[in-house]
Amino acid sequence: MSLQRIAALALLVDDYDRAIAYYTQVLGFRLVEDTAQGPDKRFVRVTPPGNGNTDLVLAKAAKPEQVARIGDQTGGRVFLFLETDDFRRDYGAYKSRGVDFIEEPREETYGTVVVFRDLYGNKWDLIQRRMD
Repeated sequence: MSLQRIAALALLVDDYDRAIAYYTQVLGFRLVEDTAQGPDKRFVRVTPPGNGNTDLVLAKAAKPEQVARIGDQTGGRVFLFLETDDFRRDYGAYKSRGVDFIEEPREETYGTVVVFRDLYGNKWDLIQRRMD
């Protein structure tokens, strides 16, 4: 049997430093790597607090078709699902840091969830799964 996992997802951004500041200072992610790859290109990875099984690669848009997709990589659907072990803690912290919530938290059969938009307008679910 083989073992596979999704190690990282690329997220289009307009500026490396602006994106790093948002994901680390507002969402509390950890900067894993920031490696120069030429005059205008860097390999930047951030990961949420905890075990860090999946990273976000902050990829600076370089072509017009990439720039056009910043903030809307999924056609307006929720793009990323951020699971937490303490919904109220993280919701309160994010709210105090100005995160753009587009609804009020709600209880679903699978857990507590709220949708927010990141710096670029990408939709995220902040979710605490129900432990049955």
